[in-house]
Amino acid sequence: MNRAVYRFTFSRAADLVEAEATLHLALYASEGLFGSARVRLEFGYQLDASRNAMLVDATTEVGSVVARIFTALLLREIGEGAFEVRAAEPQPRDVTAEKAA
Repeated sequence: MNRAVYRFTFSRAADLVEAEATLHLALYASEGLFGSARVRLEFGYQLDASRNAMLVDATTEVGSVVARIFTALLLREIGEGAFEVRAAEPQPRDVTAEKAA
């Protein structure tokens, strides 16, 4: 199991709302692999609008797959220079997890 929580930080030119929509696309793709119930139960994220950032919980198999798909989509949609991603310290799931709707 992956122990990582990833912080995606977006340039000021990048739209956080668009980035969240891209994350939802990654969630839909992951549902094809794991089913919607498992994705809902095992994945969480948190927006940090003040820092134009997003924390993605990749501590589960589902979260790891979502994070990889999300990164690939961002590279295609907004480009490598519009965001950076780094491992962040894991937080308790009830704090970092904003369950996908």
